[in-house]
Amino acid sequence: MKLYNTLSRQVEIFTPADDVVKIYVCGITPYSNSHVGHALRSVVFDVLRRYLEYTGYEVRHVENFTDIDDKMIAGAARRGITVQELADSNIETYLREMDALNVLRAHVYPRATQEISAMVEIIADLVRKEAAYVSGGDVYFSVRQKDDYGKLSHRSLDGMRAGARVEVGEHKQDDMDFALWKSQKPGEPAWDSPWGAGRPGWHIECSAMSLSYLGETIDIHGGGQELMFPHHENEIAQSETYNDGKEMSRFWVHNGLLMMGSDKMSKSLGNLVTMEDALNLYSSDTLRLFFLSSHYRSPLTYSDELVTAQERAVARLRNAVTVRGIDGIDPLSADRFTEQFAEAMDDDLNTPRAIAALFDLAHEINRAGESGRDVSDAQTALRERALVLGLTLEAPTAAGDFMPLHGLLARTHEALQADGHGELAEKIAAGVAAAGFNFAQPEGNEGADSSPLLDVLIDARAALREARLFADADGIRDALADLGYVLEDKPEGTRWRPRSQ
Repeated sequence: MKLYNTLSRQVEIFTPADDVVKIYVCGITPYSNSHVGHALRSVVFDVLRRYLEYTGYEVRHVENFTDIDDKMIAGAARRGITVQELADSNIETYLREMDALNVLRAHVYPRATQEISAMVEIIADLVRKEAAYVSGGDVYFSVRQKDDYGKLSHRSLDGMRAGARVEVGEHKQDDMDFALWKSQKPGEPAWDSPWGAGRPGWHIECSAMSLSYLGETIDIHGGGQELMFPHHENEIAQSETYNDGKEMSRFWVHNGLLMMGSDKMSKSLGNLVTMEDALNLYSSDTLRLFFLSSHYRSPLTYSDELVTAQERAVARLRNAVTVRGIDGIDPLSADRFTEQFAEAMDDDLNTPRAIAALFDLAHEINRAGESGRDVSDAQTALRERALVLGLTLEAPTAAGDFMPLHGLLARTHEALQADGHGELAEKIAAGVAAAGFNFAQPEGNEGADSSPLLDVLIDARAALREARLFADADGIRDALADLGYVLEDKPEGTRWRPRSQ
């Protein structure tokens, strides 16, 4: 497998240093809801981990939470809660949303506030080595003590210094020096240290957590391109100084930015789509296919039109795994396509090419199935490779909502009869019967897949709109929304999806 290494600016052959691939990914600062930019990063490194495991490697994956910084303090103050309460709430939501996106959970999720002692130990050692200094109760790393500072971002110190600024209250010896420890300000959370009460700087937390959970040198350090400088550059400086020159990470892997128009998507700019909103509108397969349709190092522009286009693509893959051939009759081989998939993934995680191989395989499955050939092995190959990309290829279901949906149909049927629209009422009754259910005796169907009833309701709504009974049609839409289903009117027809999909 080959990966692009930001440190060398080259695609290099990747092999782990030992039997376990050690991956550290910079996680979120949980001061507000996560957005689809966070999801893009999570999906990229989820696929990297899945592919490494698929090829036989054991992986240890660590992802941190920055649960103390200026934004956390300000966010907690706005809501009138503690920083820990804010972090707990948003971390729980983030993990639940990543589960819904079918992102494998990291093996460890360390939190900055739980690793203070390790950070203090590293800072104290850097002060002893005169790579850091105490000033005004703060501790700063001296970038002049690191000869190769700037090697990750490939910037000269003079070039970086031109854009540097010193915040009010900082007492740096050099504009480019960065804080390892910040003295306590009134009302802020604080921890004890040799330099007085305070809290850690942003960069030191990742050095401490990477060292604590993965060791001095790891295989892959990941994150978004916006973290390359200063965050990852500063991590390298402090970690390698503390570890007496040992390399912090053998590979630095950065995903491209998610754009909203011409700007990157970010909380600070306010131009974001929350994960909650995205998951209410689209299935995990649709969102993942959208993220992976572009190479991970390239910028990706988010729009509803582009995401919706992936819904149709997902449907093609789902349809291919449901095609029925005839067992034992001229089995279709998937070897050519699985080789193309592997070649693409080995080439710096080229997911667009890998996806193309899956669609080529799906096309062949459809053709072979129509000819009566055995497609079962090819379908298994398609499912297995799709799962490497985190795609479930499972159609949304409405299991468990049979009785509420049946009740909605029954009420609509009765109201139409009472209002003299007997023909429309009979269409609903016929639709329920065609779906295989007894309109008069719904009992015993609890927990059944209720998708057919949703289809009947969509047809009923369309008939009501055609009859210009718009209030009744809107009533069906609103009632479904209350039950947790979203209806989307498209040129090709109306579709439904659970809000959680």
